[in-house]
Amino acid sequence: MNPASNLILVGPMGSGKTCIGKRLAERFGLRAVDADREVELRAGARIAEIFEHEGEAGFRARETAALAELLAGDGLLLSTGGGAVLAADNRRLLRERGFVVYLQVSVQQQLERLAQDRSRPLLARGDREQVLRDLARVRAPLYAEVADLPFDTGAAGAGEAALGLARQLDALWRRPPSSTSSPLGATA
Repeated sequence: MNPASNLILVGPMGSGKTCIGKRLAERFGLRAVDADREVELRAGARIAEIFEHEGEAGFRARETAALAELLAGDGLLLSTGGGAVLAADNRRLLRERGFVVYLQVSVQQQLERLAQDRSRPLLARGDREQVLRDLARVRAPLYAEVADLPFDTGAAGAGEAALGLARQLDALWRRPPSSTSSPLGATA
């Protein structure tokens, strides 16, 4: 959606949605929200516990409710969970309520970035590389479907990636007149 007052980051786990998102939020004067963290706060439980007690379907229902409430407002930088695009209603909501950036990353880069991460329930089942490949096969077309802008985070660090993405957003993202952005600082 363009113009849009919300900026939404989608992409697979390890693509940098949270790290890059914090920097972009500061750069554009937006309130940064991590959707997975918001689900945890509302549930009073970690995602792994929600998966354990309610299954993936229970988690996805909580995720959809959180997205709907969060995206009812404006001035938000929303870092979604990797599976947020699985539900058609979520995809519609993302397209309608924000400018969506698809952060792309290779499976090999994901493996490197997530090597020490033991908090993700989907990576706890078997061969991590195969799990990531299977997730990419299903989800990559859905990320592309909702995206206004694809952006490869590649081998760049979060700061460098955020700076490069901010430059592209300056050129492509139209914000409503009431939205303002802060000057690009050294932390972007």
